Amino acid sequence: MGILINLLMEVINIYFYVIIIYIFMSWFNAQQSSIGQIFARVCEPYLEPFRRFIPPIGMIDISPIVAIFVLKLARFGLYQIYLWTF
Repeated sequence: MGILINLLMEVINIYFYVIIIYIFMSWFNAQQSSIGQIFARVCEPYLEPFRRFIPPIGMIDISPIVAIFVLKLARFGLYQIYLWTF
């Protein structure tokens, strides 16, 4: 069980960095490239529910910040389960 939890925590870490890269690509308008489209396919299904509930403030979309916070909270929860089981 510990190996599975460690694997899930690493997947969450990788996904965190994928979202960060996707956000930076949106700042530089690089989402239309082929790599940007791949990142969009990976990130948009996770970010879309947050965008439905959190409206942009002016031209700033804060939903990715909340999505990253929830992702890190899930990783922390997995870590606590890992500590509790061992």
